[in-house]
Amino acid sequence: MKKNLLTILLGVFPIMCLAKGPDCYNWPMNMTEMWMRSAGIVDFKNLNIPKTKITLLASEKKGKDLYTQVYHFVFYDKKGNTYEIITTNEASYEECSMSQVNSYLISKRDINY
Repeated sequence: MKKNLLTILLGVFPIMCLAKGPDCYNWPMNMTEMWMRSAGIVDFKNLNIPKTKITLLASEKKGKDLYTQVYHFVFYDKKGNTYEIITTNEASYEECSMSQVNSYLISKRDINY
């Protein structure tokens, strides 16, 4: 009986631990595009936005409706260069812009033919 109870608990526990959080990739993505432009990395007019890869790395619940989110973006420009950025910010289901966005350029790859 204890084995069955333990098996059921171990099967249900991971489901209870999944805290998805709000789907707020637009706010950090837009702020990162503006940051890259102001820093002289790349002008967002030169980016191929539909090709951008977005990955939510972490979403940690901080309060009743407050989450710290970490995103990984891979931007592509029209020349084929890539820009990998990690962002952190706070978001809620009601408002994605609960804090400023911290953007970190991880990698810039140029394709030279």
